[in-house]
Amino acid sequence: MDVLGYLRLVRRHWWIVLVTVMLALGTAALVTVRTAPRYEASVTFFVTTPSQGVTDAYQGGLFLQQRVKSYGDLLTSDRLAQSVVAEAPLGLTADQVRNRITTVATTGTVLLKATITDTDQTRALKTTETLAAKFTELVRKVETPPDGKSPPIKIEVVSGPRVTSSPVSPQPVRNLVLGGLLGLLAGAALAVLRGLADVRMRDAAALQRVTGSPLLGEIPFESGAKAAPLIVGDAANSPRAEAVRKLRTNLRFVDVHEPARVIAVTSALQGEGKTTMACNTAIALAEAGWRVLLIDADLRRPKVADYLGLDGGVGLTDVLVGDVQVGDVVQRWGEKSLLVLPSGAAPPNPSELLGSKAMADLLVALRESADIVVIDTAPLLAVTDGVVVAVQADGALLVTQQGRTSRSQVAAAAHALSSVSVRLLGCVLNMAKVAKADAYQYEAYKVVVPAAPSVPTDRAGTRRGGQPAVGDRTQELTRLSR
Repeated sequence: MDVLGYLRLVRRHWWIVLVTVMLALGTAALVTVRTAPRYEASVTFFVTTPSQGVTDAYQGGLFLQQRVKSYGDLLTSDRLAQSVVAEAPLGLTADQVRNRITTVATTGTVLLKATITDTDQTRALKTTETLAAKFTELVRKVETPPDGKSPPIKIEVVSGPRVTSSPVSPQPVRNLVLGGLLGLLAGAALAVLRGLADVRMRDAAALQRVTGSPLLGEIPFESGAKAAPLIVGDAANSPRAEAVRKLRTNLRFVDVHEPARVIAVTSALQGEGKTTMACNTAIALAEAGWRVLLIDADLRRPKVADYLGLDGGVGLTDVLVGDVQVGDVVQRWGEKSLLVLPSGAAPPNPSELLGSKAMADLLVALRESADIVVIDTAPLLAVTDGVVVAVQADGALLVTQQGRTSRSQVAAAAHALSSVSVRLLGCVLNMAKVAKADAYQYEAYKVVVPAAPSVPTDRAGTRRGGQPAVGDRTQELTRLSR
């Protein structure tokens, strides 16, 4: 995965980053509030040599720099800490004094700085003053020769002792900035990990990669689609309807040399929108002037008749068992050249019925009576009905809902089709999240259609008016009904 892929994962899980940053800021603020203020008292020593024993300036400088390093260790020694505690009642032990002392020897100079940090401002200054006095006294004793002559090293206080007027810690701004940065990094890392661990189908590129088939459509999510699933009325001018029309175009030209006339629409799982996709695809094809026949072959949970506002009591099942002729149960929907064959009564053996010779003969006959036959089938992973129907079609269209189906489930559905040599025409990513820029482009360029006369609709917002195609059906269906 490239950098843009990781950024997309972070953007997709932005709430993780936000929560992590807020927690980090809260922790930093809590630590800042609960931390006692600390003050610094410092003193700077200058190391020099008044002795005439060292005449060479360069060698003398090296000698003093080495001594400064040794004096830094001497400032944090047990002996000096004990002498400081013995000199002044500070309420601290020798170890506590030693732990509060830090030294800095400026490189290339003979300056040595000692700093004492304490929560008590007065005690910090008092400790530093005592430390400076005891340190110079200790150095003088250590460096004085046994013969009592003047020591070759002299320590002078050139700065301090002084204590800061305001606490040096905690630093609220620094803590909050550091906490926010750490929270941002941690949140981004968690977002990437969650994205990598997420096995659900999240984008069109992954869907193409898993199925190994072209992406024929990417249908955007619309909040009102559940109440009005069909692309009619006001929904006919929506981005969703335009996406279905793109699917129609891609479906017709997916294979120019071998166009699919009988198309099975299926999905891996239930509830991914395959029935809605089958209905809308059939409507879009009929809008383009094709003679379209929509068959509801999902005999276990038929929904086509409900979506289109038709009577589904008699249909495909009754035709397959020989109770009625297909021409007597096919219904015309709306004003378009769209004929619908509902599912009919629920059979006890749907798989056997759909895989029967009667079903094969029916599809052969219907192929000649319509330009395109769209079949709504059952989900592939739930039952075998979908595969049974897809084998008899010219190809299958696999519908996948974004963010719901896992990659393994989509791969299993594609494998179920390929294992029986079903031609997978392509895949459709349903309820996809579309960028605002794309939605804006459509709104800016869409055609404004004058309001049409009102048409009665059912509770789902779909047009009613489906009626038997008797006297108005095609000649082919009239021949089949005889």
